Amino acid sequence: MGLFKKSRDKVENVGGMEDFMTLIRVYLQSDMAGNMGITNINYLPDLATFKRSLKIQTQGNKLGIAEKARCRKMLAQIYNLSDNFFKELDSCIKKNCRNIQSVQPFMFQFQGFSSDLMMQIGTIMKWKFRVPSFLKKALYSLTADSVHRIMTDNKWKDEASYKTVFNIRQYQQHLGFSEDWMTEYAFNMIRLAKKEPRTKENVEAAKAMLEKTNKK
Repeated sequence: MGLFKKSRDKVENVGGMEDFMTLIRVYLQSDMAGNMGITNINYLPDLATFKRSLKIQTQGNKLGIAEKARCRKMLAQIYNLSDNFFKELDSCIKKNCRNIQSVQPFMFQFQGFSSDLMMQIGTIMKWKFRVPSFLKKALYSLTADSVHRIMTDNKWKDEASYKTVFNIRQYQQHLGFSEDWMTEYAFNMIRLAKKEPRTKENVEAAKAMLEKTNKK
């Protein structure tokens, strides 16, 4: 994780996609620890690394409280996530994690949901991924349209898309995330994965995309 890797006293790759995914897992594990009273931190590996690396003191002899607050602050400051994003995460954990035995299955389920969602959005957007990340509004709108199509469209060109969309909808029913949450999550993943410089080619590609969009 870039936030915790130091080379010659300089932090490398802070705020990248790896950091984003790690902090999401830390947030989930912190909430689980606080809700279920988990005391064995080794059962929550991402939380353990986060806590030890940043030397976070346990609050009120209860694991998860201080760690969750610190993690939320970092996610909000670095990635500008909304309050609703965290509220839906909290509701998801409360709904799906009621005992320690449910922790690992939930984490696998969340990972499966994330992987399938990003795969299908990539299939839908295709050339639109050329839109440079600095055109945030256009990229966010395209992401929102892709998410809505995944949740509502029942006509797909290939069997793989049918299967992936079915899986995403099944995950969504269990996890309870809204289209707005899925859009905010996927948008950040796409933006962080791109990390494109503002080249002349990017600008021309963006103009072409906007012209095609306006003609529809």
